[in-house]
Amino acid sequence: MTEKQHKIMLVDGMALLFRGFFATAFRGNFMKTRDGIPTNGVYQFMRYFLDAADRFKPTHVICCWDMGSKTFRTDLYDGYKANRLDPPEELIPQFDLVKEVVEAFDIPNIGLENFEADDCIGTLARQYAAVHDVLILTGDQDILQLVDDRIRVAIMRKGIGNYEMFEKDTFVSQKGILPGQMVDLKGLMGDTSDNYPGVRGIGEKTALKLIQEYETIDQILDHIDHLPKGIQKKIRENIDMLYLSRELAQIKCDIPIKCALDDAAWLYDKRIVEDKFTDLEFGNLIKLVN
Repeated sequence: MTEKQHKIMLVDGMALLFRGFFATAFRGNFMKTRDGIPTNGVYQFMRYFLDAADRFKPTHVICCWDMGSKTFRTDLYDGYKANRLDPPEELIPQFDLVKEVVEAFDIPNIGLENFEADDCIGTLARQYAAVHDVLILTGDQDILQLVDDRIRVAIMRKGIGNYEMFEKDTFVSQKGILPGQMVDLKGLMGDTSDNYPGVRGIGEKTALKLIQEYETIDQILDHIDHLPKGIQKKIRENIDMLYLSRELAQIKCDIPIKCALDDAAWLYDKRIVEDKFTDLEFGNLIKLVN
């Protein structure tokens, strides 16, 4: 007897929380409970999340989280994400609070020390996609490398309810390369938001052209003598950083985590959720809970 196919939504928790916080904080609108606890990021997180659940109709939901700023990537490269500012003081208490709200929906919160949420998402996506359909909800383009058979990515755009969808069959027409080639693209051009340089002097346009022509970094290096002299020089001078940047860009899909699907069924006790929303004074959200 074959296993029933489910629709599993993997949520990039930190991406939604930060997006929600900054979308509502730019006017100094932090929303606070009567006890003075800021809640704007959590509130907007739930608006994004409930919209996605309504739109994509998952049967199972899991939320993945970063577990601190120190990971194997910071061990590999001191500068990794070193350009990031400390989180605003109004956001700090919301890190734990948002997980409490997720728990109120009986959704698993998954994270693993020394790894990023992306690595949890990649590992779970690969495990589940052997049988089930997986949708990854994020605002982070790094996740696009995971697009594959039965793995789709919904990138959140400005506002609520605006998604750019990526799936295997249409990916090349959207991005010009295959999903797996996104890692080599990042190796060449680097990533300013994650603060690793790739090959200095090679930007996205040149990197894309090289990947389209030679497919992989290894193939580019095999044919380096055929490249324009200026590009040869840049690559040769930055070869170590090229390899390191590719390693930093690669999402790990084999870290030691599992989550039984029975624990992730999208079924919740409406009263528990309403009680949590009432505690946080989220009256407007109660009507969104079916």
